Amino acid sequence: MIESFYTANDHFTIIPAVMLALFGCAILLFDFILFPDPRQRKWLLIFVVLAEGFTGFGLIKQQIWLAANGQPMLQGFGGSVTIDGFSVFFNWIFLVAALIVALVSYKYLENAGEHHGEYYSLILFAQCGMYFLATGTDLVTLFVGLELMALCFYVMVGFLRREKRSNEAALKYLLLGAFSSGFLAYGFSVLYGIAHSTKLSDIAAAVASRGLWDPVVYLALITTSVGLLFKIAAAPFHMWAPDAYEGAPTTVTAYLSVASKAASFAFLLRLFYGPMAPFAGLRDVWGPMLAVIAVVTMTVGNLAAINQTNVKRLLAYSSISHAGYILLGLVAGNERGITGIAVYLMVYTFMNLGAFLVLVALRRQKIIGDEMDDISGLMHKSPGYAILMLIFLLSLAGIPPTAGFLGKYYIFLSLIETQHYTLAVIATLYAAVAIYYYFRIVKSMFVSEVREKAPMATSFGMRLALGVSGAMTLVIGLYPEPFLRLAQTSLLR
Repeated sequence: MIESFYTANDHFTIIPAVMLALFGCAILLFDFILFPDPRQRKWLLIFVVLAEGFTGFGLIKQQIWLAANGQPMLQGFGGSVTIDGFSVFFNWIFLVAALIVALVSYKYLENAGEHHGEYYSLILFAQCGMYFLATGTDLVTLFVGLELMALCFYVMVGFLRREKRSNEAALKYLLLGAFSSGFLAYGFSVLYGIAHSTKLSDIAAAVASRGLWDPVVYLALITTSVGLLFKIAAAPFHMWAPDAYEGAPTTVTAYLSVASKAASFAFLLRLFYGPMAPFAGLRDVWGPMLAVIAVVTMTVGNLAAINQTNVKRLLAYSSISHAGYILLGLVAGNERGITGIAVYLMVYTFMNLGAFLVLVALRRQKIIGDEMDDISGLMHKSPGYAILMLIFLLSLAGIPPTAGFLGKYYIFLSLIETQHYTLAVIATLYAAVAIYYYFRIVKSMFVSEVREKAPMATSFGMRLALGVSGAMTLVIGLYPEPFLRLAQTSLLR
């Protein structure tokens, strides 16, 4: 009876998600049975590495299937899940981000006195939700994936239970997140009412038949957009990000700023771009709207970052401004613009993770390590960390030959090709503003005197994660061709 409903293709499309869920449950079980002593919990990293290994193997099998059969996609569960170059590309980003964060987390959590096994399970469960945001082509699948990811992050932001600011950040994130999910659910309900189906392809056809300025379609577009813009921390729906980034454990901030943003953009692209996107035919409506939001987002993010003294908060506003740059690729809307979004998110994974990992190393016993004073004189105390931080900041600022230049170059080029000259000029000017506040951190590291002489927190996982992040930030910038080809496979067709 079951075989009549589910096929081998159905199972094949969700193998990576199943692996993540099973290993997440296994970590909870083995933590309870085998590792009651917190000092032994670093061995749980083995389960995370195995989980990512099996997940990566599943993604490779999916890539091989797509190449061998010469088909652009494989659908499962009646079209609710779709495997294509887009989904595989984004899931590799999630995998890399989760693995790097897990490698550096155990030392950080030990120093914070909050090393619990469920932390690693939450990383995998959040990644499982991200999987369905990249592969989902059904409103129910997408919403369940989004809420699974969000619920994990609500808990992880407040993981430092004895720190007041962590608790406050989690509460604010939860309340505002629930509010945005309400908007998104309302928009989805309107789309369902229009099409009498939850499949994106059916909704796209129904929306196209109703005309450009149908008020019901317009209502669905506005309410859905509000929910999505909150998830990517675009202004004016960014108010949760600075507090959540500052209050969360730094490892969680790194994961949230990279993987959650990439997953949310994958979700947004599924709805706004491509043959199955419900709002693809409404470009004349949402194009100007997103252009204004992108400019406001860059303005708020860059100007608010200038006077920040907390490095995590500065990087939070920086992350907001980067969301504005990425939105410009969608505003351009051509193939180069969408490729630019993929390139930007790929390089952002390494450079932003790397910047936060240096802050993770600054966390020692009774020292949080995220203020500007904590990073003062870092070059004199730990030259290797200072040089790596310099590389990451140069990349975030978009200065060649780092990878960040490649991401901004493709976004700016797509704007010029589509004759959005004003947007290109504004984005370039704000890139100059970003150089100023990033170099405030550089000045503090290289010129200021050492104020905190306690040794840096280090471990094999920390050195490996920082080495990989730094190397990829330089390699992508110096030899971009294979990475550009990889990004081009993510185009929705």
